[in-house]
Amino acid sequence: MQEPLYLALDQGGQSTRAVLFDPSGTAVARARVTVGQSTPDGIVVEQDAEELVRSLHDVIAQLMQIVGTEARMRIAAAGLATQRSSTVCWDTRTGAALSPVLSWQDRRAITLTSTYEDRAPLIAKRTGLRLSPHYGAPKMRWCLDHLPAVKAAFKAGHLAMGPLASLLAFRLLTPRALIADPANAARTLLWGRERQDWDPELLDVFGIPWETLPSCTPTCHPFGALPAGGAFVPLTILTGDQAAALYGEGVPRTDTIYINIGTGAFLQRPLERGPTDPGRLLWSPATRGAGPDLDVLEGTVNGAGAALAWGRQTLAYADLAGDCDRLLADRDPRPLFLNAVGGLGSPYWRADAPVRFEGDGTRAAKAAAIIESVVFLVQENIEALCAMAGPCAAVVVTGGLAACDGLCQALANLSGIEVRRPAEHEATARGLAFLAAGRPGDWRTGTGDIFLAAADEPLRERHARWRALMPSSIDG
Repeated sequence: MQEPLYLALDQGGQSTRAVLFDPSGTAVARARVTVGQSTPDGIVVEQDAEELVRSLHDVIAQLMQIVGTEARMRIAAAGLATQRSSTVCWDTRTGAALSPVLSWQDRRAITLTSTYEDRAPLIAKRTGLRLSPHYGAPKMRWCLDHLPAVKAAFKAGHLAMGPLASLLAFRLLTPRALIADPANAARTLLWGRERQDWDPELLDVFGIPWETLPSCTPTCHPFGALPAGGAFVPLTILTGDQAAALYGEGVPRTDTIYINIGTGAFLQRPLERGPTDPGRLLWSPATRGAGPDLDVLEGTVNGAGAALAWGRQTLAYADLAGDCDRLLADRDPRPLFLNAVGGLGSPYWRADAPVRFEGDGTRAAKAAAIIESVVFLVQENIEALCAMAGPCAAVVVTGGLAACDGLCQALANLSGIEVRRPAEHEATARGLAFLAAGRPGDWRTGTGDIFLAAADEPLRERHARWRALMPSSIDG
């Protein structure tokens, strides 16, 4: 009897990916469809919901064509991961989107969010998160207040609002399912960590009607059937991209910090039970119902790949990411970049902080400063995570920017901690397959690359100067 296969679907900011894995964690086939994103002013960041739905149908069709009929019949289960905090409204009768997808980077509700400031302590206590326009509840409230189609659907009784994952599940699954998993539901500021469900008091704070929200489910659940190449595959895992990435190399270790560096950089320290007060960090549910429950202490850097994209446009530097190693190796004097692209995340928390260079330099030197600022922001969060949860033995780095050797080495040098880069960079897809396969004990990890800490006094000196400048950046 031939071994089963597992389908991983990863819907991201720039593309939708489908990867087929065998039970040992080896990728059998891959497909990718690019998706658009609109950022007219750096505050509004949105995507076309219908395009994202089509991208999933298209990427599944591509993958099924690649693997052929025999492999299709061996797909035992599928998992879907999406961008957490991305929010959308839709019609429960037709499934049609009534709003764009408001990306996790979107900050259009920043003024509205400030009106809830007096409830920030309650929100933090109930959710483990900070009051921020990046999260779902302020975006839902903005849609209710500003979009006529959303207002009309609510008045008529057929409005649904919630995480992007919920819309995609609603549109893809048979039978239709109005559901939200813990990792995505928690990013709305409406999911209570103690209740493990929507919190009535938080709904009241933001004025979000309970009847418009999906039903909360575990991470692992018989969600429904997914069409794939003329057959139907059971979708058994629904989660956020960062939660799935934790499981890319198997069961996460509590003595390790996991960093996924894409558009943003997300740092996670697995815990058997999150702290009552995460301080300047975040608490998040990683998984529920997919083996032992797992929480994470989390740090967020909004300006990782997004900062490099800002640099490409601002400096007219076409391949900033591709030149990462050469730029970081260049010893010419470089300025410091106070990186608030997308707003400052942890541990600073300032959604409207200014973006600026301190000092001058060549275009290449400024490009290097942008990359280096990502390292500095990540280091701030590593220190905060270790202060809260104790020293860690290693840092595991995945995601698009993990391909930059210079960035990984700089992170090891600055943190003094061994940095590991797995051989398979697509941690989200691998993590989905691991969970869909039932957490197999013989999951292949591979050797990957290891970056050991080395003395780098110039880097440490620039980090110290950058850190001293950050209060002025926060204060504007």
